[in-house]
Amino acid sequence: MRFANAIVRTPGPSMIHGLTSANLGKPDYEKALAQHAAYIRALESCGLQVTVLPHDNDYPDSTFVEDTALVTPACAIIMRPGAPSRRGETTAIENPLTKFSMHIGRVVSPGTVDAGDIMMAGDHYYIGLSQRTNAEGASQVIRVLEKYGLTGSTVLLKDALHLKSGVAYLEEGWLVTGGEFVGRREFSEFKTILVESDEQYAANCLWVNDRVLVAAGFPKTKQAIETCGFETVQLEMSEFQKLDGGLSCLSLRF
Repeated sequence: MRFANAIVRTPGPSMIHGLTSANLGKPDYEKALAQHAAYIRALESCGLQVTVLPHDNDYPDSTFVEDTALVTPACAIIMRPGAPSRRGETTAIENPLTKFSMHIGRVVSPGTVDAGDIMMAGDHYYIGLSQRTNAEGASQVIRVLEKYGLTGSTVLLKDALHLKSGVAYLEEGWLVTGGEFVGRREFSEFKTILVESDEQYAANCLWVNDRVLVAAGFPKTKQAIETCGFETVQLEMSEFQKLDGGLSCLSLRF
């Protein structure tokens, strides 16, 4: 599929207090703003109309807007994030989605889902069961998808924060995969681009209208993607990596 729109949220100064397990130090806020602006320009260069939401300093992690909703060609599903401190982020995302005349579903208690655990591959949606996404939440998402002729299945995570921390679908049957997801039977149908262990962060790359956004500083992964025929766009992501965030985390694309 091709994307026409994206929604992003500007980082707020409170992002330096965001959730993280990365042990890379606190983000540099000014540098994060510059990296976020470059990310927006990259989306626009791929032909997307980008809606930029203002920062919300009450929610340090709210720039990672992908976790708040799943947007499909048929509907949007408002998530119930796994981290209690992030649950208020969903309120601000519903209004802009409604403006695009989408059918809206939602995940409710006791379900929890971060949409960073959901990977779209055609009409099928792989849902990672993680510390942030539970089986009840995944079941709720699948039920909504099935109302619109879409399908979903679950993938049990062992160590990764989110499913898309380790896999990315690049269209045309290609899957970038690394870490615990290498060789998983759930992904046996795909052609795979392997990410080596010393470049694991780069597994979170992002296909946008025939280009692949990749994090700068991971040359082997970039080369492997290009060897398979994809054009890449490198983006600095250092300040978001400090918060366990990747390229897909920073936007909702539809």
